[in-house]
Parts: sequence; C-alpha cells; structure tokens
Amino acid sequence: MARLPFDPIDEAARQWSNRWPGVPAMHAVTSLMRVQQLVIGRLDALLKPQGLTFARYEALVLLTFSSRGSLPLGKMGERLQVHPTSVTSIVRKLEADGHVIRRPHPKDGRAVLAEITEAGRAIVEVATAELVDADFGLGVLDEADLRRLSELLRPVRRAAGDY
Repeated sequence: MARLPFDPIDEAARQWSNRWPGVPAMHAVTSLMRVQQLVIGRLDALLKPQGLTFARYEALVLLTFSSRGSLPLGKMGERLQVHPTSVTSIVRKLEADGHVIRRPHPKDGRAVLAEITEAGRAIVEVATAELVDADFGLGVLDEADLRRLSELLRPVRRAAGDY
C-alpha cells in the first residue's frame, strides 16, 4: 500500500471540526483503532508460519499459564474477554492443528475443557520468541513509552469493566 502524503486521521479531524465537537476524542479513538489494526496485522503475519493468529496464540498462552494446562471454555472466554462462540472457534482450530484437546469437564457434565498438548506448548515457545524478537509490533516505542501507554489506557479499561 502506498503511503499517503498526509496523515488521514489529521485530515479527518480537520473535517470533523467543521461540523462537530469532540475532535480530540475522535482523533484519539481513530488513532487507537488504526494502531490496533496495524499491530494485529503485524502479529498475525509473524505468527502465520506457525499456523497461528494472535487470538489463537493468546488462547494457548492462557492454557500454558493455567495450573493444570486446561480450562473450561467458558472460563477461557472470560479471561480472554471474547464471546463464547469465538472461544469455540479458536479451540476448534487449535484442536484441528493438534495444539489442544477438548475433554468433558470431570465435575460439570455441561462444560468442556480445553487442554494444551505438548505440541501446543512447543508452538507457544516458538511463537513467543518471534513476538518478543519483533517487540510485539511496537518496536518504535521505547520501554518508558510502552509503560506510559499501558498506564494511559488503564483507566479506559477499568471504566469499561475489564477489572
């Protein structure tokens, strides 16, 4: 894709200001959404050789962090903050690739557990090394900027009920 000779978000803000208030918020949210698109695109491209997307990678990392290497799908959805159908889709793909096994929950007949396999654990190590080497797509920011960014976004997450 060719680079534009101007910042399209700045131009949108200029146009916006001729009609409506709230330019700083509109500019910030538009910038945030664009950066999200760019980062996810970069991370998915980095993970593609491992047959993963960032969403599938996050699910494997969550299972890696769990004490038993398994979690109910409902709990995964809560922790990943995604819709139950998204978790089901993610787990099905990971299962098809041999990275997880779905098992009936031993105590709750209605629940299904996703359990990470040794192949899943191995792919997490490879994928994590790739992401760390690429600074998770945020290599243009230094460590202090990354901390500031995280802290700047924390109140928005908190107000939305993330925690």
